Amino acid sequence: MTAALIDLAYLAAAVLFVLALKGLSHPRKAVRGNLLGSLGMLIAVAVTLLDRRIVRFDIIAAGVLLGTSFGLVLATKIRMTAMPQLVALFNGLGGGASALVAGSALLAAATPQLLLTTSSVVSGLIGAVTFSGSFVAMAKLQGWLRARGAPRLWQRGFLVILLVAAALAATHLVREPTEIIGYGALTSAALLLGLVLVLPIGGADMPVMIALLNACSGLAAAATGFVLMNQALVISGSLVGASGFILTRIMCRAMNRTLAEVVFGHVHGDAGDPDQEPSKPVKSVSPEEVAMLLEASRRVIIVPGYGMAVAQAQHATAELARNLQAHGVRVDYAIHPVAGRMPGHMNVLLAEADVPYEELYDLEAINPELVEADVALVIGANDVVNPRARTDRDCPIYGMPILNVDRARTVVVLKRSMAPGFSGVSNPLFTAENTMMLFGDAKQSVVAIVRALQY
Repeated sequence: MTAALIDLAYLAAAVLFVLALKGLSHPRKAVRGNLLGSLGMLIAVAVTLLDRRIVRFDIIAAGVLLGTSFGLVLATKIRMTAMPQLVALFNGLGGGASALVAGSALLAAATPQLLLTTSSVVSGLIGAVTFSGSFVAMAKLQGWLRARGAPRLWQRGFLVILLVAAALAATHLVREPTEIIGYGALTSAALLLGLVLVLPIGGADMPVMIALLNACSGLAAAATGFVLMNQALVISGSLVGASGFILTRIMCRAMNRTLAEVVFGHVHGDAGDPDQEPSKPVKSVSPEEVAMLLEASRRVIIVPGYGMAVAQAQHATAELARNLQAHGVRVDYAIHPVAGRMPGHMNVLLAEADVPYEELYDLEAINPELVEADVALVIGANDVVNPRARTDRDCPIYGMPILNVDRARTVVVLKRSMAPGFSGVSNPLFTAENTMMLFGDAKQSVVAIVRALQY
């Protein structure tokens, strides 16, 4: 293939990547965006393999067959509730592949140039951190590792030690690029750094960490593009890295926390005593009472949260909404940016339950509407609806934008207990005059409400 034809193919792939990101910005165009991105990647990979003739065509065909089979199994077997784990897995595989390719290119070069060496260092460092960190994130999301709170001082000290070790290994490798053992030392330190970085991250901060790891996988790919002198890889990696960092910033802003506070576990203010008994009485209701209240309403706004995801109650919630709509009730969904375990987690779960996109509203759009709601039905959400974020300056979540469900005429909260959310902050919403609590598993509670509506 001629150089001009190769560059033209890479340009076409880059355009498809940009169009894919544009499509993914809206749920209705997300499928088309995925297809465009896949087509762009297919073009980039095919042109690279045909141009470089890296391996024999039979090996290429075997790799395509193996990868396609693996992808089909994942696409058909993975439940939507496990999508955060799958995203973390893909981030890790991307970072690991970048580190391996960069190391192979450095090993194959007889006299590595400065650009090759520095790009390999960046790719190896970021790729290895992303690999180990993403697999820790996947294990925690899957429940194989128990989530823990903010890191202790010794863990922060260990982070500093690993950063210094990685910096020393990187400096040595740039000075002596032929000593490949330096690359092994660099990636080893980076792998440990990824473990220490993600292990202390708790559930509420995991959406931010997944967005950050996604950005890191893109940066590692872009650095590997410089190693291979491959324009398509540089462009695609840069797009993933930039979009990942933008998303990370959006998530941090939605939590009113800085990235440093998320990564290093800094919590400002006093969370209070999570075991303290509420000072006001709690109004506990039955599913039948909630069903009567909902049926008599004109407008209901459903607020899904992490509890809905854990209980896998999205299908029951969608069925409840359809039942209410059949009774002439308007039903909408209020989606907080950091509700769930990854960016867009609630959107993904509700899409799986065939909830129309038009019924999903983000925080800015739905907050003015909550005052008009007859009932705000909170399913497993806690910190994202805590009014203390607006009023209590000593509260760790002070200033965090929340869904103003307390301003609805009536609030019904579905929750297992009065326990606080991840922040450890008690929620005065639960004891407010206009709040009723339905205790129990979210799915079982919603199913009981639906059953009561049908009689």
